[in-house]
Amino acid sequence: MQPNPETPSLNDNLHAGKQPPPVSSAPPPLVAHAPPLLQPQPAPKSSAGRQVLAILLSVCLGLFLADAVVSLLDDSITLFFGTRLLAGLRGMVCLLAMLMALVIYGLMGLTPMIPKRLFLPVTLFNPVAALAVVPLFIYFYSRIQQVAWVISLGQLLFGLNILYLVQGGYKLRWPLVPAKQLETRRFNWLNLCVFLLVNLFVLLPAVIAYLVLCAALAVNHFSEGFLAVRPGGLTVQVRKYTRSDGKTVQLFPMSHIGEFDFYRKVAQSFPTNSIILMEGVTDDRNLLTNKITYKRMATSLGLAEQHEAFQPTRGEMVRADLDVEQFTANTIGLLNLAMLIHSKGANAQTLLELLRFSPPPHYEEELLDDLLRKRNRHLLEEVQARLSQTEHIIIPWGVAHMPEIAAEIQKAGFRLDETREYLAIRFGSVGAEAKRSGKAGDAGKSQ
Repeated sequence: MQPNPETPSLNDNLHAGKQPPPVSSAPPPLVAHAPPLLQPQPAPKSSAGRQVLAILLSVCLGLFLADAVVSLLDDSITLFFGTRLLAGLRGMVCLLAMLMALVIYGLMGLTPMIPKRLFLPVTLFNPVAALAVVPLFIYFYSRIQQVAWVISLGQLLFGLNILYLVQGGYKLRWPLVPAKQLETRRFNWLNLCVFLLVNLFVLLPAVIAYLVLCAALAVNHFSEGFLAVRPGGLTVQVRKYTRSDGKTVQLFPMSHIGEFDFYRKVAQSFPTNSIILMEGVTDDRNLLTNKITYKRMATSLGLAEQHEAFQPTRGEMVRADLDVEQFTANTIGLLNLAMLIHSKGANAQTLLELLRFSPPPHYEEELLDDLLRKRNRHLLEEVQARLSQTEHIIIPWGVAHMPEIAAEIQKAGFRLDETREYLAIRFGSVGAEAKRSGKAGDAGKSQ
């Protein structure tokens, strides 16, 4: 290699008296190497507890969707074709869905792993829907089937939306709820305490207050003011109707069970020269397998039963009701089932009989016609027949009969002249009569 003539060499610098350039002591620069690639770490496997919880949530969501599908089909068939083909299947699926929802709701208090924003609405959908429909049932009873169809459709759409959120799309794979959707937090006392406090001191009082309000609205609406819920108890409104010729008809709304003092005061208020048209369905052909009685309910509540405590001593009593044989077979079957529960109580056998009962289409209209309209028509015929025999007609019948009877006698020329209120059932004294009777019996035995 030949030196470059233009570049001065080291000897030339020395001859010229110049110092050579200093030799650098710094180490040669290191060549930068690319960092090693990080290998992706495998995702940790879900614990057995998370997998079990994911399966439980999947079962809950699956039953919720199944309940929605069956309910929508049943409501659609009923609404458009007037028949109920899936009532039994719907009841079974609904029961399973509600039981599973109750389990998941309880688990929310024990573990924060369940995503509450997704499954709290799922577990509360049916109870909230049932509560929300009560006012509609009261004021829009004729449209209740359309309301039920809308609720079933809303449940299906809501369930599909939850499925989309937990799976990131509509992918029908098992489990429906992947374990990765669960929270990583474990049990903690704060979650449990907040859960219990909210349920005991917020939700439960709110539901009770709501149901009491709905009950008061229903009682007042369906009885047209003949029965009312007061802070002290249930009151009935006695109404006196007078015609231009001086004849009167008094409507005494009655209850099958009530305070003994209520029946005594009502009986003592009857005029001595009146005719009392008594309520009470007869059974001359023994078509009822169980006697119509409310003794079990009255005893458990510490109240008196009407047919035992209500014994008028003034006026002439006349039987003015129908016989069971004038009812349809469906109504007689329901009466036998209802009286079975009253006589034997709500045990496994009676509950099984209730689950087996499947009403035919338009059963409600048939039942109302037998238990109310037919009997009211017969009673009104008795009123017309007895008006020529007395100045005062007394009608101590059940509250449910009063609105139609009042409307019909007003059409016959009677006008409302006087109202009085009687306390039929005192809330604060429910059970007190039984306790007093028990103490009196014990005192009698000890003497």
